[in-house]
Amino acid sequence: MTSTSLKQRVLAAERLFGTMILEFFVPGLPQLCKAAGADFLFLDMEHTGVDMETLKYQIAACRGIGLAPIVRVPATEYHFIARVLDLGAHGVMVPIVETREQAEFIVSCTRYPPRGRRGAAFGVAHDDYKAGTPAEKIAAAHERTLVITQIETPKGVENCEAIASIPEVDVLWVGHFDLTNFMGIPGQFENPAYLAAIARVVAAARAQRKGTGFMALDERWGREYIAHGFQMIAYGMDSNLFQRALAQGIANLRNA
Repeated sequence: MTSTSLKQRVLAAERLFGTMILEFFVPGLPQLCKAAGADFLFLDMEHTGVDMETLKYQIAACRGIGLAPIVRVPATEYHFIARVLDLGAHGVMVPIVETREQAEFIVSCTRYPPRGRRGAAFGVAHDDYKAGTPAEKIAAAHERTLVITQIETPKGVENCEAIASIPEVDVLWVGHFDLTNFMGIPGQFENPAYLAAIARVVAAARAQRKGTGFMALDERWGREYIAHGFQMIAYGMDSNLFQRALAQGIANLRNA
């Protein structure tokens, strides 16, 4: 485990950057992202068919290079949250979090008793197969594990202050496409109602000294949402970045 975890950096209000992986779960990907300057890597289960074995290889490839692997699980279920943490993920992102009670359950899946219900497995991937007492390992896991709740519905916005008030919730992450969809204004990112919603989420996080996150599909969006107060930015997703770079290169060559 690194001396300064991603969780510590988030809660210190450091500005952090990474990307979202949905397609290219290949051996060299973590090192490529680290060499590009990424602080974290989101490995997505919600919108992909990736399995636990593939995730384990990706997480292992992040070990020791200063890149924090975070898994977006597909649902608020113990068997997803606890398993990816046991594989060595430094944290979880959970979609469509709408209530304090739901957020409290998510947190309970990431914490060992008496703070939660996470089952014990030590000397495995999450503690780097190292020796140590259970108490030491539990403390280290609690210190590192980052909990990201995605605010993606009007109900989630309505309850964002209560969600942010839970001590072990670390980041409120706006899922902008889903939020506009559930608001009945799909893709209307300049709509005053949407802008008011993201301002409320940012304010709720700041009031509790929590992190804020957003996935920016391009640099313009990234700058815009940093200006809105978001500190943790996932710059695009792998397929989009590759396709855009390839299309630009081909177009430049065709016009040469």
